[in-house]
Amino acid sequence: MSAKYEMRFTGSGGQGVILASVILAEAAVLSDLNAIQSQAYGPEARGGASKAECIISPEKIWFSKVQHPDFLLALTQSALDKYAADLGPDAVVMIDDTLKAPKNVRAENVISVPILRSAVETVGKAFTANIVAVGAINALLRLFDDDVLYEGVKRHIPAGTEEINLRALQVGASLIGKEQTKKHARSLR
Repeated sequence: MSAKYEMRFTGSGGQGVILASVILAEAAVLSDLNAIQSQAYGPEARGGASKAECIISPEKIWFSKVQHPDFLLALTQSALDKYAADLGPDAVVMIDDTLKAPKNVRAENVISVPILRSAVETVGKAFTANIVAVGAINALLRLFDDDVLYEGVKRHIPAGTEEINLRALQVGASLIGKEQTKKHARSLR
């Protein structure tokens, strides 16, 4: 694996993919790594296409644009179709289980996870889908220690929502099997 890890998060406005990327970048900084985070969204604040990107590296990051993502999260089919075109050759793609996998990605690199359904049915709040995704991403890739990730979450959520967001992280982590983690874990050191 290269020294840097390029990540892309996609969905529709209001799903919190930008916050998910901010939290993972924060966890990187808390882990003494370098991180760059950027975002783009359509003119519609809610419902339009939304994309956020994050580069994490133990070394200096000289170019701030994700060129060929090593990881892609997709919460809507339209976002997946739009943003899966330039993935790296071994990219890991995490999709909500309601989506169809992209044809340009090897099937063994596509992880289908009930992110949206788990936020509603298990956590009890649809707005926690992004935190469920963060928990699943970290369980799959093992980028950060759980306490560091939770600290990253706490720094970016409203006071008084810590309990539900911790639950969302735990629910997300529980969606990933040990064999998946063993296969896809990344070392950023």
